[in-house]
Amino acid sequence: MPESISSLQNPGLALDALRRKMEAVATEYAAGKINRAQFNAIYGRYDEQRTIIERIVERDPDSSAWKRVARSGHTSFLRDHFEARCMYYLIYRLDGTTPLMMGGPQQPDMTQIEPVLSALQKAKARPRNGLARKSLGNGYWLVLALGMYTLTIAMFNLEPAIQQLNRVRDLHSDFERANRSALERGTRTLEKMVFPQRALVEQR
Repeated sequence: MPESISSLQNPGLALDALRRKMEAVATEYAAGKINRAQFNAIYGRYDEQRTIIERIVERDPDSSAWKRVARSGHTSFLRDHFEARCMYYLIYRLDGTTPLMMGGPQQPDMTQIEPVLSALQKAKARPRNGLARKSLGNGYWLVLALGMYTLTIAMFNLEPAIQQLNRVRDLHSDFERANRSALERGTRTLEKMVFPQRALVEQR
């Protein structure tokens, strides 16, 4: 959204531009491109600017103070600050208790992982493919992608956007697709396998 509100000629145009930005953020959230925390922070910022500009104009229609309020720059910080980040991932065979692979900037907390893994392995009617997410109550969110042979568990520091959930699912599907013959044979030679899930924790 490149429109610079403070460069507009009058506060009426600035208020219209802010309204368009608020609509665009709502559309982004509806499309799953941003998470709830990002939406609340960015939308709240625009709403605050809008309210202050309206009050300035109401008190003094000729004042140019609204231009200071309309300056951009904070929303890109808010978008980045509230983006969910993957802290670590683990890949398991469906019947395994030891990860095939793990990675990430943070060491996995196995007290959070093991109950989820155990419940899934004991389930009688386990789907062949699936995607699930769960709030762990401490701000962290666990995302689980299930395939025919394996599952990926990814831990996020905030609630992930729908687009991020879909990415975990797609990376897991590509992992099974790329390593199908090794997974079918049950080989444990990891040197010949590829792990698309690494992209979850690589710096962008």
